[in-house]
Amino acid sequence: MAFAAAATAATAQLPTPAGSPADAFVFREVRPDIYHAIGTGRMAVGANAAIIINEGEVLVVDSHVSPAAATALLGQLARITAKPVRYVVNTHFHFDHVHGNQVYPRDVEIIGHEFTREVIARGGSVSGRGYDRFVGGLPAQIAALRREIAAATDTVRRAELERRLAVQEAYLTATNDVRPTAPTTTLATRMTLHRGEREIRLLFFGRGHTGGDVVVHLPRERLVITGDLLVAGLPYMGDGYLLEWAETLEHVKALDFDVILPGHGEPFSDRRRIDHLQAYLRDLWTRTAALHTAGVPADEAAERIDMRDHAANFPAIRQIGADRDAVARVYELLSRGR
Repeated sequence: MAFAAAATAATAQLPTPAGSPADAFVFREVRPDIYHAIGTGRMAVGANAAIIINEGEVLVVDSHVSPAAATALLGQLARITAKPVRYVVNTHFHFDHVHGNQVYPRDVEIIGHEFTREVIARGGSVSGRGYDRFVGGLPAQIAALRREIAAATDTVRRAELERRLAVQEAYLTATNDVRPTAPTTTLATRMTLHRGEREIRLLFFGRGHTGGDVVVHLPRERLVITGDLLVAGLPYMGDGYLLEWAETLEHVKALDFDVILPGHGEPFSDRRRIDHLQAYLRDLWTRTAALHTAGVPADEAAERIDMRDHAANFPAIRQIGADRDAVARVYELLSRGR
């Protein structure tokens, strides 16, 4: 399970990831003592994490989709360093980035935007269209996999389906253990951590993927961790502010960096990918708004919108039609006059 499509362009040339096939993550060291943790598919982990090992402690960016996934990350992290985790940063409120918060003890500061704390505290990480779509649909997905397994005649195909079923069943069990845990420390626009010689900037540039997206910028290492403001393909837009998102990305582009660690997918360095997403967001808004003005229902609009002119940059686009949650979100914002 992931909140984003597959990678759409070549990744940055970085060292080979650390890990074994049995691990839940591969750890890619993108700078000395800075790792990007990406799920292997062995278990449902939801999103990527970033790990920053400082002189005396560790900072983790995003805590994953469940307590089980967060525990798996910490188990692998212990092979790399004996330093304790003292900080966790939530880039935004979505369940796949924050539902591991609860595994961390009270002496760990969980840092996020004020909006993120507010939404999680009122139950927003376990409700809403995104949660309903990606978590609420698990029982139906499991039932469909069981039917496929029953009908499979090819042994290789059957084994792969059984592996996927085991992952999904374990994920459904893990969701029952979630106790939404909000950040304990919040920021409105920026916060800077000085850990030895390392400067870690936590920045809010405006609404985008959600109302409280935090970007982590390491200026000395020329690296930026974006959460789902930027991902490998098209991000989930069901809680987004599409036009504001495009403007927020202008501020990200102004930062000094060579490598982006996205919330989903591999690290990349091509800044043009930011331009591509901005263009998509603006075009999707404009085309959706025209149908809204014409009185076309949102579901019908989603079927009619043609984004194929962006397929060169987002190869997952293969036919006419736009994501229903994204279109529903634009209609929602337009109805509010925003």
